[in-house]
Amino acid sequence: LAYAILAPNPHNRQPWQFELVGQDEILVRVDLERRLPHTDPFDRQITIGFGCMLELLRIAAAEQGYRAEITAFPEGEGAPRLDDRPIARVKFVPDRAEADPLFSAILTRRSTKEPYDTARPVAADTLAAVIAGGAGALGTGGTTDPAQTARIVDLAWTGFQIELATDLTRRESVDLMRIGNRAVTENPDGIDMGGIQMGLLKMVGFVDHESLDTPGSTAYKAGLDMYDPIIHSAQGFVWVTADANTRQTQLEAGQAWVRMNLAAQQRGVCVHPLSQILQEFPEMAGPYQSIREELSITGEGVIHMLGRVGYTKFPKPSPRWPLQSKLIDQSA
Repeated sequence: LAYAILAPNPHNRQPWQFELVGQDEILVRVDLERRLPHTDPFDRQITIGFGCMLELLRIAAAEQGYRAEITAFPEGEGAPRLDDRPIARVKFVPDRAEADPLFSAILTRRSTKEPYDTARPVAADTLAAVIAGGAGALGTGGTTDPAQTARIVDLAWTGFQIELATDLTRRESVDLMRIGNRAVTENPDGIDMGGIQMGLLKMVGFVDHESLDTPGSTAYKAGLDMYDPIIHSAQGFVWVTADANTRQTQLEAGQAWVRMNLAAQQRGVCVHPLSQILQEFPEMAGPYQSIREELSITGEGVIHMLGRVGYTKFPKPSPRWPLQSKLIDQSA
């Protein structure tokens, strides 16, 4: 579990809770207060995050000589939103099966939210190895074609601006921004805006939650200016698709995504999810349809994950709540 909770998840909400059952089972539950009702109205992205976490749990168990038998939604699925029923039941069975080679990247895995080196392209064989890392039940793909990359960049930038301009989604993100090192330490989840410089800007009143939530303010414009080079420096994209948008494919998408992320990390490639244009709130309908057309998704198909790839220095790890805080106290 100490490895599992390092999984990528939307807005770093870390919504998982673990109920230890007997000596060899865990019930995985969702903290319903940690969902994102405006940016993720159907809990699709939150469920993908659980898929990432369960895959890291499986890999870590194999490293220690156990097979993690995972039963998804053992008491039924929550729809259209998740409820208090378990996300999964996990039973650990002693097994000498071969360890997963991606284990070595768990502690160094990052979602790198920095501008990429535009003078250093991602080679075709490197991209293919990253995509192959996530191969499984769902579709995985990617591109470094300059024309297609430019089209997706334009859509991603449009989606980012829409999420920021929409009051409910912007406010949901702003409320989760931890501005300055003290705020990050006190609440090691949400959107990390730590660092000495950010703390000083907060101290002098240049950056605070109110100004970030005010369209047209200096802080609001600074947010746009910060993300412009991040998105536009993409050297390519990777994605995960499914034939249907179900809770099962959402979990499988998380499994595929974190495996691609781990495979990229082992090759020194940075990955950064750009989920805005995949979100299902009404204001995003235009770019949501456009990215479907760009990736030839039809019918009941869905794009579960999309992220940019490139090279830069890997950042420090995102903060995490200690594992003990995620264990359900059955005696309470």
